[in-house]
Amino acid sequence: MSKGPISQFIEKHYLHFNAAALVDAAKGYEEHLLDNGKMMITLAGAMSTAELGKSLAEMIRQDKVHIISCTGANLEEDIMNLVAHNSYKRVPNYRDLSPQEEWDLLENHYNRVTDTCIPEEEAFRRLQSHLFNIWNNADSKGERYFPHEFMYQMINSGVLEQYYEIDPKDSWMVAAAEKNLPIVVPGWEDSTMGNIFASYCIKGEFKATTMKSGVEYMMWLADWYTKNCEGKGIGFFQIGGGIAGDFPICVVPMLYQDMEMHDVPFWSYFCQISDSTTSYGSYSGAVPNEKITWGKLDITTPKFIVESDATIVAPLMFAYVLGW
Repeated sequence: MSKGPISQFIEKHYLHFNAAALVDAAKGYEEHLLDNGKMMITLAGAMSTAELGKSLAEMIRQDKVHIISCTGANLEEDIMNLVAHNSYKRVPNYRDLSPQEEWDLLENHYNRVTDTCIPEEEAFRRLQSHLFNIWNNADSKGERYFPHEFMYQMINSGVLEQYYEIDPKDSWMVAAAEKNLPIVVPGWEDSTMGNIFASYCIKGEFKATTMKSGVEYMMWLADWYTKNCEGKGIGFFQIGGGIAGDFPICVVPMLYQDMEMHDVPFWSYFCQISDSTTSYGSYSGAVPNEKITWGKLDITTPKFIVESDATIVAPLMFAYVLGW
């Protein structure tokens, strides 16, 4: 397949340093898929609020990603952008805001993520009202689901369509729901919807067990990994650091060391887009070779690290893999 103009531009101009690492990693991703390998993408930070769905959704539709691990914030904020985009407020001069100006944003029910403010009523509360009904229905029936499964139920029910303010093709969660894409959401409690669910449990309205736990996510991931790691194996494409990447990458050493499944293969491709540094003991900034010592990557695993802004790098890499 001939490459499109974005890919051609990248190949012509991205020849050295982090630019070259971007190209090498994108080509490695492409080769991994061509060899019938599968790929996990992990989403940290505020990638959904950065509207990564504009490229990630197409990656999902074209089967360029087979499983996602993300924070609870990324899980919900893609849907928030879908239903409340017109009410978002951009603050290009966010570096110059005074404490009083920050307080004024709070008073006007805006929650700031760098240069983008998420509206509380149109985004958070809109999701809350519909999720309450879905959570309540499961709780009353004694049913239990994972956080992303509740989100899928909400999307697939159609109750949000009345609010859509962007093309749903640009929502990676809509694309994921349509394919029932496997998702792992470690530490989901550390999110707005996680906080809200916990508040209902504190008030005695729901049972905490209605929401499946992080331990159950790890158990589920262990089963998924063993069923999908044949052949070329499973690659690991990490955007940012944190729990979204740390949690799922550990499934391999857990299976090998703790379950004593010594035939389980290592992750067969690894790339991280990171702006973290190793000099402060940051695990998020650790070079890929360190992961060999933890039983996550093999000596022969193709390893890449692009030290740059993920909001710039990830869309370019996805564009290359998609042939744009």
